[in-house]
Amino acid sequence: MIRKRDLHECTALYELMAEPSVLAYVRNKASSADEYWFITKQLMEEEEKGLSISRTIVSDFGQPIGTINLFDIENGAGFLGTWIGKPYQGLGYNKKAKEQFLQEMFFETDIHTIFLRIRKNNAKSIRATEKLPYAMKANDTHPNIYEAINKENDSFDLYYIPKDLFHLVMLQENTEEEQAM
Repeated sequence: MIRKRDLHECTALYELMAEPSVLAYVRNKASSADEYWFITKQLMEEEEKGLSISRTIVSDFGQPIGTINLFDIENGAGFLGTWIGKPYQGLGYNKKAKEQFLQEMFFETDIHTIFLRIRKNNAKSIRATEKLPYAMKANDTHPNIYEAINKENDSFDLYYIPKDLFHLVMLQENTEEEQAM
């Protein structure tokens, strides 16, 4: 579902990212496959320095279909950024990728809080986030971060995922699955 980034996947990912309805919501935009390769290489170098973490989202057949990233890592927290190519949207990949990524972040690294900055006009991402039982709206609970992401204009909502809540929800879901068997 997710794997470490590989520069050989850049051309396929660039083609998916270049779709205007996807590109509008990508943090690290590129205007060519070569530029996307360079941006990906930079992300991989940032990961080595502990500044970001980036993974490729893959389909059930192992094809690269998007990316999931943790940016601006500081004091055990960072900002989540995800995009999936248009042909793969609405097929459940986003939720599966997020859960696998969050498992890795919370249980294999020192990350304890993940923030999501979502454009207020991005109804699809807001709906997807609000379906996650471990994501909470943070506009009021984290006013300093909310103000910082909206210092130029009020265009983002802030959500966060605390490690403890994620862990609790995953334990409940596993218990329910075991009882169903």
